[in-house]
Amino acid sequence: MHRLDPSPSLPLPDADAQAHSARVVSHIRDEIARSGGFISLARYVELALYAPSLGYYVAGSRKFGAEGDFVTGPELTPLYGAALARQVERILEVSGRREILELGAGSGALAASLLDALAERNASPTRYRILEVSPTLRERQQATLARVVPPTEAPVEWVDRLPATITGAVVMNEVLDAIAPQVVARQGGAWFERGVVWRSNALMLDQRPLVDAAVRALAATRFPSDGDYASEVNPAAEALVTTLARRLDQGALVIVDYGFPRHEYYVADRREGTLVGHYRHRVHTNPLLWPGLSDLTAHVDFTAIAEAGERAGARVAGFATQAAFLLGCGILDLLAAEDAPESTRYLRAAAHVQKLVSPAEMGELFKVMLLERGADCAFLAVTDMTHRL
Repeated sequence: MHRLDPSPSLPLPDADAQAHSARVVSHIRDEIARSGGFISLARYVELALYAPSLGYYVAGSRKFGAEGDFVTGPELTPLYGAALARQVERILEVSGRREILELGAGSGALAASLLDALAERNASPTRYRILEVSPTLRERQQATLARVVPPTEAPVEWVDRLPATITGAVVMNEVLDAIAPQVVARQGGAWFERGVVWRSNALMLDQRPLVDAAVRALAATRFPSDGDYASEVNPAAEALVTTLARRLDQGALVIVDYGFPRHEYYVADRREGTLVGHYRHRVHTNPLLWPGLSDLTAHVDFTAIAEAGERAGARVAGFATQAAFLLGCGILDLLAAEDAPESTRYLRAAAHVQKLVSPAEMGELFKVMLLERGADCAFLAVTDMTHRL
């Protein structure tokens, strides 16, 4: 059992932010008391991110962009959404009702650029639905889209639950990494569940014997066979993909996130897992750092996601690095059409595209998976590495 203190290299929150974090800690402490003195790390992450009016994603602090804690692809440049639109257009072409459902739409930047690019290609959807759990982000999305999307082009609506039937494209950009994983450890041949306790007037990490047989089975089949090892399994993320694929009547899921195929995920170099925090554009490994102010994410096991889709009758139509996908969707052509090469606008856009496709930046770590059902959706990436799943 140990407490993790903030790194001195991280900036301190201001007084109001620290007061908010203290309220989140109090909420989590009460949950620990109600649960007999221990909650799983999965439950801790759920509370830190989504506790009503308190969690990171549902409170009012700014998450995206230079003033937030991280930048996503759509926030960097609308060329990201314009490139993705070419893949989405292919999906809509083979779908009956030409609908788009986006989960976790962030600031609304991706929806705005997608709708704009599709309109330019005379391929607008008949309806664009957004499922967003954060009231604050929903308001921001509405403001973003009100500025850039005429209401007559494509009706945009916000929904509180998954539709019973989905026809068209389901877009999930950096959604699965924000679903709380179970963190499991094997030590001396025994299995443990990592979690959080309240001791010495502070949140502290601890563990207890793992009693969930299903979670243990997942870990046992995925972890390296020998030695002590700790990492994540994410049955909640897998269940979401299975549900979406099952409700997909005709079309495809477009999943963009950072992660690995299973044989690259559970390796010796990652024997403490991938759960990290994002705070002020810095990555840290302290999940207890300022709850409610720091994002918490884990990498995606894309093999597990493929299996989850297949359980519902979906098929992997493609799997590629983000670089291979965006290049296949013509992002360089879109960049070339942006402005004169010597202009400031072009140079800024070129720098953003470089970040999206560079192996040293987002190009290799981020992956794109297309799961199709009831349709034949051509995958546009320049190279397909489905065989590596």
